Amino acid sequence: MPAPYLATQEDTIDLDEAQIRQMVFDATEAWNRHDVRAFTRVYADDAELTTATGTTVRGRRAIHEHHMGIFATIFKQSRLTAGEIKVRFLSREIALVDTRWQMTGGLDWDEKEIPTRQGLMTWIIKRQRECWMVKVMYNQEFTPLRY
Repeated sequence: MPAPYLATQEDTIDLDEAQIRQMVFDATEAWNRHDVRAFTRVYADDAELTTATGTTVRGRRAIHEHHMGIFATIFKQSRLTAGEIKVRFLSREIALVDTRWQMTGGLDWDEKEIPTRQGLMTWIIKRQRECWMVKVMYNQEFTPLRY
C-alpha cells in the first residue's frame, strides 16, 4: 500500500499563488463590469490605495466610494486587461503582487476618449483568516516617452 501523500510547503505556496492570481482575475472582471462592490471585495477594511495620479484613499469604504465616482464618470466605459502577474511571498502570511495592466475606453473630464493606458499595479497582500486581502495598493502608469 502506498504511503499517504503529505502536503508540502511548495504545495501550499502553489495553492496560495493560484488563489492570489484568481484575486487579480476577479478584480479585473469586476472592473470590466463596473461592479464596485465586487471590485473592492479584495481590499482589507484598513487597506490603503494610491492611484496613478498620486491620490491616496484609506479604508475599504473610502476605496469603494472613490471607485463609485470614477466608474460613473471617467472609467464608465473602460476595459481593463491584466497582463503579466508576478507573485513573491515575503512570508507565509504576506505576499507582493505585481500586475502589468492595460486600459482602454477611459475618458477625460470632458468625456472624450483618452489613448490606451498601461501601467503596473502593486499589491501588498496579507492572509487574513483563510483568504488573502489587499492591504496596500500602488498604481503606476507608464506613459510612452517621446524623444
